Amino acid sequence: VGRVAYCPQVPCIVAGSVRENITFGREFDAQRYARVLAACALDLDIAALPAGDATELGERGINLSGGQKARVALARAAYSQPDVALLDDPLSAVDPRVARLLFSDCLGPGGLMQ
Repeated sequence: VGRVAYCPQVPCIVAGSVRENITFGREFDAQRYARVLAACALDLDIAALPAGDATELGERGINLSGGQKARVALARAAYSQPDVALLDDPLSAVDPRVARLLFSDCLGPGGLMQ
């Protein structure tokens, strides 16, 4: 099968930085990371954080909104460049405007995960 990514409806956020939660132990690729942040509508959120993507997230991401947690989990799946992605309603925690952006830039035809 190759690489598989799973994005649960209740996102798994671990204690660590935003970047660590997205790269999840994979080698850091700055260009891929920037594309993923943009496609997952996280670039502006991260720019607003006190330490950017080096901001430490509490256990279970207590300092993130539900929509931000969902987008971090989706970004992790996208960053891993899977052959198969299992997504359990990744748009349920985001507002309609962000959902449209995620679909067009990340999930839909021509999106980053296609």
